[in-house]
Amino acid sequence: MHGKSVGFASQKSRFRNVKAQLSLFNRIIFTKLNRKTPTISLVDKSSLVGKRISIGCLLYLLSYIELT
Repeated sequence: MHGKSVGFASQKSRFRNVKAQLSLFNRIIFTKLNRKTPTISLVDKSSLVGKRISIGCLLYLLSYIELT
């Protein structure tokens, strides 16, 4: 269990960074690069540059936003 707490801390930090950037995107595109890891592309308002995040990360982020 000792090693897992470090992983959760880094995940929370990563989710905070995504939450801060989420308002910059106006479109969410669901993609599936392979069968095991579906991903989501967030398309920037000013360009077609996107970021890919896992569905698990997005669900956690959305639940975190609801709680705050």
